[in-house]
Amino acid sequence: MCFLLETSRLSLRPPQERDIPAIVTWIGDWDVAKYVARAPHPYTEAHGRDFILEAGRDRALGQGFSFAFIRKEDGVLVGMGGVHLREDGFELGYWLGKPFWGQGYASEAALRLVEFAFHDLKLERIGAAFHQDNQPSGHVLAKLGFVPVGTGPRDCLARGEKVLCNLVELRRSEFRQKKKAA
Repeated sequence: MCFLLETSRLSLRPPQERDIPAIVTWIGDWDVAKYVARAPHPYTEAHGRDFILEAGRDRALGQGFSFAFIRKEDGVLVGMGGVHLREDGFELGYWLGKPFWGQGYASEAALRLVEFAFHDLKLERIGAAFHQDNQPSGHVLAKLGFVPVGTGPRDCLARGEKVLCNLVELRRSEFRQKKKAA
């Protein structure tokens, strides 16, 4: 299984210790952290080190596959994402540093992660959730073909409470059909 993924503008690779300063900077921004379920706020270097260790363990166990999104033109980490096992199956998640919002990086990286989930992990279905006050993330998921399956509360460490989320899913068969039509 390949853990180095490419898009036209990004390289997606497992997170490394050298990424910690950028991770702390980008996810340490409240405007980013408030939309990430498992990111505390404030976010410290210790959190970053713990995340790198956990990502390695999850990958080794086949329970989670985290990727740093590295911009090819200059090697800058613009965000992170991955596919992780949750109680009801694998789920897609991602975040971008605020300076990189609105430039198409989320759509580009999320598409590559979905391809990884269906091709490399051989999943038949992948879920995702986005906070109801984060419509740009919902737009990214809709463009990929994710469809609504309900709503529900999800923990948000940064906010210190449960947040109402839209729950969506994408099936391999629908993804293939959408790609053929494109």
